[in-house]
Amino acid sequence: MPEEKGLLIVYTGPGKGKTTCALGTAFRAVGQGLRVLMVQFIKGSWHYGELDAAKMMGDHGPRFRQNRRR
Repeated sequence: MPEEKGLLIVYTGPGKGKTTCALGTAFRAVGQGLRVLMVQFIKGSWHYGELDAAKMMGDHGPRFRQNRRR
């Protein structure tokens, strides 16, 4: 049986584009039949339309875990 390996990708830094980039990568992985878990640390209250679209995919999309720091 082949050894299964995971992959961890961390996007950091100022400015925009990190969530969109992470979701694009997640959607491509799901499209290839891989399992995806996305963890997002959020300062304050933010709303991302991309997250709404991903949640509409239900069990077929990436799984999310958001941690908010208040």
